[in-house]
Amino acid sequence: MQNWLDQILATHWAEHVALLCGVSYAILAVKRIRWAWVFGAASSALLVWLAAGAALPLQAVLQAVYVVMAAYGFWHWSKVAPGEKVIAVTMWGWQRHLLAWVVVAALVWFAAPLLQQYTTAAWPRLDVLVTGLSLLATWMTARAILENWLYWLVVDAVSFYMYSAQGLMFVAMLYALYFIIAIFGLRSWWQQRP
Repeated sequence: MQNWLDQILATHWAEHVALLCGVSYAILAVKRIRWAWVFGAASSALLVWLAAGAALPLQAVLQAVYVVMAAYGFWHWSKVAPGEKVIAVTMWGWQRHLLAWVVVAALVWFAAPLLQQYTTAAWPRLDVLVTGLSLLATWMTARAILENWLYWLVVDAVSFYMYSAQGLMFVAMLYALYFIIAIFGLRSWWQQRP
């Protein structure tokens, strides 16, 4: 217990700020408040640097894409229907989910061996899987698609494992908090589905 506490106390300031901004993003996203994307961009910008330093190259690229997606999410969530305060929740049919999983599986099958061969990635297959699912879930969140929360539950659980194994305990804690928030997000959006 003391070793884990020492690790948390010794964490880099960027992990603390990324955690605070990330949690703010997730909570505001549950409520469908567009300012969530500003906090998400700040958290992701810091995580680019941290992931690159922890031999998780695709996670660094993914965090950079999150910054770009945050701009899109802010823009899309600003287009609220007349008379509405927040963007409306939509849902996908099973065919779209099947197609998404096929695309992510193909990405893992093709990219993981390349990542393993050309980088020092600690977890090439998991890194590619998390990257693919995260890109999908981020786009789904920006489009206010209900099932994004199910994808985030998977991403958050795997990310918690990867980051804690690499010694980034504060980032791992962020993903543990994201997992809990995703449960609340799923419940909240489910109640407001079409």
